Amino acid sequence: MKIGLRTIKTVIASVLAMFIAQKLHLLYASAAGIIAILSLGNTKRASLSAGLGRIFSLIIAIIIAFICFQLFGYSPWSFGLFLLVFIPISVQLKIADGIVVNSVLITHFLIEQSFSIQMLINEFLLMFIGVGLALLMNLYMPSMQKYLEQDIEEIEEDFRTILYDLAAHLNLEKIAPLEQNCEKLKQKIRQAQNRAHLHQQNHWTFEQDYYTEYFSMRRTQLRLLSDMVNLLSEINVDGLFVDELRKVLINTAQNFAENNDGQLILAEIEKVYQAYREKTLPQTREEFENRALLFQFLQSFKSFVEIKAVFYQGKVNSF
Repeated sequence: MKIGLRTIKTVIASVLAMFIAQKLHLLYASAAGIIAILSLGNTKRASLSAGLGRIFSLIIAIIIAFICFQLFGYSPWSFGLFLLVFIPISVQLKIADGIVVNSVLITHFLIEQSFSIQMLINEFLLMFIGVGLALLMNLYMPSMQKYLEQDIEEIEEDFRTILYDLAAHLNLEKIAPLEQNCEKLKQKIRQAQNRAHLHQQNHWTFEQDYYTEYFSMRRTQLRLLSDMVNLLSEINVDGLFVDELRKVLINTAQNFAENNDGQLILAEIEKVYQAYREKTLPQTREEFENRALLFQFLQSFKSFVEIKAVFYQGKVNSF
């Protein structure tokens, strides 16, 4: 049986919260431990958001409970009325995570039949201790940067493979391996995006959003690459018309990298456009349609490169 880091942090936070609450002679000290368990999220930002939400939720709960208990007494019926009002308001204010824990805290007022200053301080201290210990435990999060860099290397290698295959399959009808490789790469990028999101949520500054934006950019590129693969099976033109394009695809694969600004490749694509303009016009409808498909392929390829160029320029300007 493997015990994960989050389990260890949950145990420590819960035990310390109860211990501190007991040392402060708070009523219902075990509630602090439960709050710590519920407030310890997967990431730093998630824990902070949950903690602040529960504190705000407690203020709302106390106001509603005070009115209900004062008007109708300390009874189960009054507690039911409290829930009837508190739950919809919490959902409306998007603080539904605080419903369960704060409903439990409100039962302390019901049991003690008091809204004294001491009771109010008691409940807020239970909340602060539980939330505070959860945040303290989540100050340490293992870095995912090494794994994200590995994701980048693997994804870029997969892109290179597909680009080489595109060049090799020009004017060929068989594209099944390309479609399968695109689908595998799509799954790999999705997993990398999830990892990047966790990495981002474990940092307070937005500088860590780079990986999220990078994998989003690659996913957009993959959509265009998939479109190019689908067009590939329909293209059937004279070999002279695809030689220039094949060279550009191979060159792109050879220079496919995170720090490539794409400008040289865009210049090569423009040369291919110019070469097409200088060729003789199609003589038959079939030839015209095939040339049109080839032109559409080239357009998608240009957009594919432009996406990376825009991304690179945006990052350069941000520094």
